[in-house]
Amino acid sequence: MVTISAPDASPRQGRNAVHPAPSARRHPDGHRPPAGAPPETVRTAHVSPGDLAVTDADPDFARQFGLSASGIHGRGILQLLRAREPDRLQGQFHALGTGRSRCFTESVTGRDGKGRIFSAELTATAVRSPSGKTLALFVILRPAGQVHRPEKPAGTAEPGGPVISSLDAQVLEGVARGESTVQLASRLYLSRQGIEYRVGQMLRRFDAPNRAALVARAHALGMFATRQWPPRVLPERVE
Repeated sequence: MVTISAPDASPRQGRNAVHPAPSARRHPDGHRPPAGAPPETVRTAHVSPGDLAVTDADPDFARQFGLSASGIHGRGILQLLRAREPDRLQGQFHALGTGRSRCFTESVTGRDGKGRIFSAELTATAVRSPSGKTLALFVILRPAGQVHRPEKPAGTAEPGGPVISSLDAQVLEGVARGESTVQLASRLYLSRQGIEYRVGQMLRRFDAPNRAALVARAHALGMFATRQWPPRVLPERVE
């Protein structure tokens, strides 16, 4: 948790109040899956950046493969899920683990507990410490039946989501890129205490224990434009 200090003076201090989400089950690696997306829509898991084994998963992720939440531990993500180009999928995970990329989305298939093949959309994000070390790979799985929705304008967010100030959006985008407090302060012309204050406010607002969990929760709440790097908070989420 960052140190909370007095904020820099800024004309953009207002933000819409939202109620904190109920506390989620803490994962053994210290992170929590993003609470806020309905379980029938999003299945989440943490994967080791070294051997790509599942280190933790929510029950719905495990049930997608006919396994229990404990039984899926240690299973290789590349054995659970396949892509049209297996080498490409393996390369994308390797790039995440080595710091050469931050996020990717890929169409995949898998088998459920009855051996039936299902299609899904996989989004994987690198969970990194403030120093840049890759701690885990965060995987979001959306079964294909829930991915195909009526067409909406590109980048449109679901209504009723949280809204943050323009400055907080810039800070959140920087955190999602893996920028340190010093880098954010230099780019946004704020003090380090000002950056830490704003990050701390968002940690509390979104019930996140650390920066990595904050980014994961923001993704789950649909605050970022999909399939875009560097990360960008949707205009609908900025007041």
